[in-house]
Amino acid sequence: MEKKYDIIIIGTGTAGRTFVGKVARSGLKIAIVDSREYGGTCPLRGCDPKEVLTDIAEVTDSNNRLIGKGVGINTPLKLDWTSLIEFKKTFTEGYSSKTEKHLVEMGIDTYHGRAHFENQNTIVVGEDKLKGEYIFLATGAKPRILNIPGEEYITTSERLMETKKLPEKIIFIGGGYISIEFAHVARRTGAEVTILQRSERILGAFDSDMVNMLIKASEAAGIKILTNKPLISVKKENNGFLVKVQSKSETGTETQSFLVDMVVHGAGRIADIEDLHLENAGVKTEKGAIVVDKHMRTSNSRIYAGGDCVLEGAQLTPVASLQGEVAAINVLEGDSIEADYTGIPSAVFTIPVLASVGISVAKDNDKYKVIFQDRSNWNTTRRAGIEFAASKVIIDKANDRIMGAHILGPNAGEAINIFAAVMRLGLKASDIKKLVFSYPTTCSDIQYML
Repeated sequence: MEKKYDIIIIGTGTAGRTFVGKVARSGLKIAIVDSREYGGTCPLRGCDPKEVLTDIAEVTDSNNRLIGKGVGINTPLKLDWTSLIEFKKTFTEGYSSKTEKHLVEMGIDTYHGRAHFENQNTIVVGEDKLKGEYIFLATGAKPRILNIPGEEYITTSERLMETKKLPEKIIFIGGGYISIEFAHVARRTGAEVTILQRSERILGAFDSDMVNMLIKASEAAGIKILTNKPLISVKKENNGFLVKVQSKSETGTETQSFLVDMVVHGAGRIADIEDLHLENAGVKTEKGAIVVDKHMRTSNSRIYAGGDCVLEGAQLTPVASLQGEVAAINVLEGDSIEADYTGIPSAVFTIPVLASVGISVAKDNDKYKVIFQDRSNWNTTRRAGIEFAASKVIIDKANDRIMGAHILGPNAGEAINIFAAVMRLGLKASDIKKLVFSYPTTCSDIQYML
């Protein structure tokens, strides 16, 4: 059956939901499609449920850090994985049905199934053909295919959060957000945890000085981080898995093996667009993602896109939300605004948290004033029982603008928002000196980070 709509949205994740929230009251006829449960990655199998795990892991670890410093027990706590997963489910159960119900109540037609383009303005979903005046693509991302023997034995972070009992020995493939965050959680259950990174650095998008200090904190917690270890294969062996990697030695390249109970994919995500048949719609792609301009418009002037499926912007929830809003306004108002990525922060929810906004540069840069502070002995760090903490602030010498800020330590994920706001509003570093913060807090430390 063919149906005509003013707007069709493919994907109900952050970008799709933000977009539909902006256009829902326009009086236009709207349809939305998803091949999975309504809601998308972040609330169902990504940031939100993951944060439940990292928060409880931090509480557990906080108790252990403060034993002998006022905590009333002497036996270190371990994270109870089984009850933690049950608690996590209370945040995800029912979310999809509530999301779809809300869309229906707004007068939006909902469809379930894998969509693909038949031509420039028509998509096919099962037996339905939907023709749209405008189409917004928000299909998100999926784990990168590794193309190695035994890939079927590797679990995903999504499946990990559904595992009722966590095994004793775990390897995480890749050194990005997923691996390092879940490694910190798993370690607090008492599991033996190893991260295998194919290149020289983990968390390549973050400041190297801060990452090096986070590595020290991770290793102090018992997490093994091995770099320059590209994965060769995974093989089922008895009740576990034999993981093989390449390892360089003085005599050349050799194979190194690890016998573990679980192997987790943390080696990056790619745009989930391969079967959309974008060529039928004249939508250009590069590097496996959809190309968009600053208006979030694709090479087809009637098709917009946003979120993790596009080439533009980082794969972050606030970026997806921003792109969805920009695209919606431009559909309604004729390309009136552009996406501005200034001052968008990100955070790695490890123990301690590493948060970042803006650029990263070396300490001895002539163009910038780079202020690095080892905050390990600051009161806010010591109170939390944290051993490793630091900050780096990057200021343009020519105009006193903050170009980047990086914080490792307690409440870093909140404190970074002050720097992000200053950058987004175009304020100067000297303007921060005028602010008055509640004391004693991590934000009150910001005055001394400059």
